[in-house]
Amino acid sequence: SQDLINTVGAYFPAVLGALTVIPVYYIGKYLGGRKTGILAAVLIAFAPGQFLSRSIIGFTDHHVAESLFSTFFMMFFMLAIITAKKNNLRFEDLFNKNFNVVKEPLIYSVIAGVMYSAYQLSWPGASLFLFIALVYAVVQYILDNFNGESSDYLGFTGIITFLVSAILILPFVHPDMGFSLYYYSWFHVATATGIVVCFGILSFIEREFKNRNLKAYYYPLAIFGLGIFGLLAIRIASPPIYSLIINAPHTVFGVQTGGPSTIAEVSSIFYDGGVFTLSRVFGNFTASGFFASLLGMLVLIANAVRKPKPEKVLVLVWSVLILFTIYGQNRFAYYYSINVSILSAYIGGLLLEKVKWNELDEKFKSTVKSPADIPGFLKFLRVEQVLTVLAIVVVLIYPVYGSAMELTKGTGGPDGPWIETCLWLKSYTPDPGMDYNGIYEAPEDGKLFDYPDSAYGIMSWWDYGHWIETIGQRMPNSNPFQAGIGGRRGSMEEENQPGSSTFFTAQSEEEATEVLEAIHPDPEKEGARYIISDIEMATGKFYAMTAWTLDTEGYYQPYWTGSDYQYLPSTRYFDSMVSRLHLLDGNGLKHYRLVHETWAYQTQEAGYKQVYNLLYGSSVPEVDSGYVKIFEYVMGAKITGTASPNETVNINTTILTGQGRTFEYSQSTSSDSEGRYEFTVPYPTEGPIPGETQFDTAPAGAYVVSYGDITKEVRVNEEAVLNGQEIKI
Repeated sequence: SQDLINTVGAYFPAVLGALTVIPVYYIGKYLGGRKTGILAAVLIAFAPGQFLSRSIIGFTDHHVAESLFSTFFMMFFMLAIITAKKNNLRFEDLFNKNFNVVKEPLIYSVIAGVMYSAYQLSWPGASLFLFIALVYAVVQYILDNFNGESSDYLGFTGIITFLVSAILILPFVHPDMGFSLYYYSWFHVATATGIVVCFGILSFIEREFKNRNLKAYYYPLAIFGLGIFGLLAIRIASPPIYSLIINAPHTVFGVQTGGPSTIAEVSSIFYDGGVFTLSRVFGNFTASGFFASLLGMLVLIANAVRKPKPEKVLVLVWSVLILFTIYGQNRFAYYYSINVSILSAYIGGLLLEKVKWNELDEKFKSTVKSPADIPGFLKFLRVEQVLTVLAIVVVLIYPVYGSAMELTKGTGGPDGPWIETCLWLKSYTPDPGMDYNGIYEAPEDGKLFDYPDSAYGIMSWWDYGHWIETIGQRMPNSNPFQAGIGGRRGSMEEENQPGSSTFFTAQSEEEATEVLEAIHPDPEKEGARYIISDIEMATGKFYAMTAWTLDTEGYYQPYWTGSDYQYLPSTRYFDSMVSRLHLLDGNGLKHYRLVHETWAYQTQEAGYKQVYNLLYGSSVPEVDSGYVKIFEYVMGAKITGTASPNETVNINTTILTGQGRTFEYSQSTSSDSEGRYEFTVPYPTEGPIPGETQFDTAPAGAYVVSYGDITKEVRVNEEAVLNGQEIKI
C-alpha cells in the first residue's frame, strides 16, 4: 500500500545510514587494525553535515544508499585485493583449478561486483567509483612494476568484479536511452566492460614487461600511450561514448557555471558566492576532522613511496578523488564523510601505536578476568596513553558529536505552507485522468506521449516538482532532476528554451503564455493549467531563474540610499511573471487568476512592494501575503460594450482570498473609434462549478465597469471564464 511505502521510505535512510558503520569498521580495521576500525565506526556514527542530514528519518532519497553500497563495494574490493595478494594469486592458478588460492579472492570479487551493481542502481552516476577503481589500478600496476612484484592479483580482482557488474546491470538497461550517463543505458554496460578490458590489458603489458626484462619506468609511458590510443579508437568507433568520457570528469570534478551553479548541492564546497571559504567544509566534517583527513592522506602518500600496500594505496586514491569531487560539488560531502572518518581514525590509530596501546591491550586481556581486576590493571596505564586517548576524544570524537547533535535539532522536507498547498491541489483541482500508480508505455522514438484531454501540468520552480508529484499527485512541468527548466546552457546566442526559468522571467503575460504553449506536445494547448509560486521564488530564488537563462543583467539596480548604494529590484524585475503573479497577485492579467493562497510569514515581500510603490507611484499594500500561491490559467470571459469613441474605460473588483485577505483587481483600456471596448477577465463572480477548480479566492462582488460618469456592474459565471464566452453590457 502507499502508506506502507511511505513508512518504509521514512525509515530506510536511517537504517541504511546505520548500516554504513559496518563497511567503515572493516575498511578501518584492514587499513590500521582493530582500534582504527572501531574509531572509524564511532566517527561515522556521529558524522555531522550532509551524511547525517541525508541519513536521517524522513529524508527519503537515494543519497544514503549511494554511501552505503559504494562503501561496501570498496570494502569487498579491498578484501579481494588483500586476499589475492596474500595468496600470491597468479592467472595460472585459475587455469590450473587451484581453488585453494582462488576461492577467497573470487568470492570477495563477486560480492564487490554485486555491491557495485547495487550502488549503480542507487544512482546512475556510479561510474564515479569505476573511475576511482581504474585510477587506483593504474597507480597500483605502476608501483608493483617498480617493485618487481606481480600484479596478477589485481588483474584477477578487477576483471571478476566488473565482469559481474556488467552482467548484473544488463536487465536494467533501456536500449532506447543509447549511451546516456543519466539513465541506465548501454553506457553503463560499456564502461564496466571497458574496465574489464583495461585490467586485462594492464595485466598483459605488465607480464610482458617482466618476460622481456624491460625497464620499469617504461611501463607508465606504455600505459599513457595506450590510453591515448584507446581514446582515439573510441572517438572513431563511438563518438557518443568518447564525448561522455571526456565531459564526465568536468560534470563531477569541475565547478559549475550558469544555471547549474545555482543548484545548492552542485556548488563547490570551497566557494560561497565566488569567494573561497572553509565554512561549509567545517560544517560538514568539523575543522579537526577535515585536517586529520588531509594528514591521513599525507601519511598514506609517504607509505606508498616507502613501502606501498595495495589496501593503503586504494584508500589513498579513493580519498584524493572524493576530495576533488567536493571541490566540484558539495553534495559529495556525504561520500567524503566516510573518508574523513577512516582517515581520522587511521591517524588516531597511529598515535595509539606510538604510545604502545597494543601492549596495554594485551596486558588487559591477560590480567583482567573480572571487574575486580580492573583497579590492579590501572597501574599499567602510562600518562602518554591516557593523554593520547583524551586527545582523540577531544579533537576527533567530541567535535563531530557536538556538531551532529546541533544538526538534529532541525527538520528537513517541505514546510507547512507547501504541504498544505499540495494537499489542496490534490483535493480541489480536477482529476487529470491519469492513474497516479499506473505504468505507461513510453512512446517510440520521435513520437510524443498521447496524453488524455483532461491531463494538465503544474508550472512551478524545479525545486518543488517532487512535492507536487508525490503529495499533490499532479504532473509538474519541471523537477529536481533539472528536467523542464528551459533556458540556455552555453551562451546567450542559444535559443531561450521554454521551461520554468523562461516562464517566470517572461516580461509580459503574452510571453509567459507562449512558454506554456511551447511546452505542450500539442501546439494548440497550454502545458500547464496551474502555476504555483512562493515568496522564495519571487525573492531569493529569482536570481537562479535568471541564471538558467544566462540573462541576469538589469533585474536589480544600484540606488543611493543616503549613505551608500544598495541593489534594489528594477522595472525589469517587476515586469517578470513571477513578480506579477506572487507580489502583485496577478492584478491586470487576463488569463491568470489566484485560486488559493496559504497563510503569510514575515518575509522580504513588504520591502519589495515598498520599492514597487516608489518606482510606479502605486499604492499596493506593503504587507506580507500568502507564502505559497496557486494560480490557474484560464481562457477568460470577454466583457464587451460601447462607450464614447477613444474613451478610457476601467474595470475593477475586490478579490477576497481564503485567508480573508482582499486586494484589488483592475484593468484599463481605451474604446476604439466607434466606441467599442473589450476586457478579458479571469475571475467569475458566481463561484465554482462541479468537476472544475473548487477555488476559495474570488471577487467579493460584481465587476464594476466605469468610464466618464458612468458605472456598470457585470456578473460573470465560471463557464464563461473557462470557455472564453462573451458577455455584452
